[in-house]
Amino acid sequence: MAKVTKTDDEWRQEMTPEEYAVMREAGTERAFTGEYWDTKTPGTYRCRGCGAELFDSDTKYDSGSGWPSFYEPVEEGAVTTQADNSMMMERVEVLCAKCEAHLGHVFPDGPQPTGLRFCMNSASLKLDERDQGGDS
Repeated sequence: MAKVTKTDDEWRQEMTPEEYAVMREAGTERAFTGEYWDTKTPGTYRCRGCGAELFDSDTKYDSGSGWPSFYEPVEEGAVTTQADNSMMMERVEVLCAKCEAHLGHVFPDGPQPTGLRFCMNSASLKLDERDQGGDS
């Protein structure tokens, strides 16, 4: 996968202030306020920064946390992780593997089959809705 590399100024020009604060400065939107925390629309969640496929709606579940939560990425290598010791906590940060945008954090308290909870910020995601088919 080819990496997307841009200057800070380029990212700022392409993003809203909230998107920049979350994706480039590792910020967090408030719980129960993001666009996708309660969305049940089928589709693929892409990185808002570069468009890479990150999560499928089939793996999204209601964690009760107030953020979109998934139990696994769309494929191995779609996201990367690194230690995050900010805010006097030990957490695991999740980043887009293609553009290194901050997406959120992963916790070991999710459902099976993985037992993981990828707790993401809506500001980092863009839902590519899947056609639900059916008759008109």
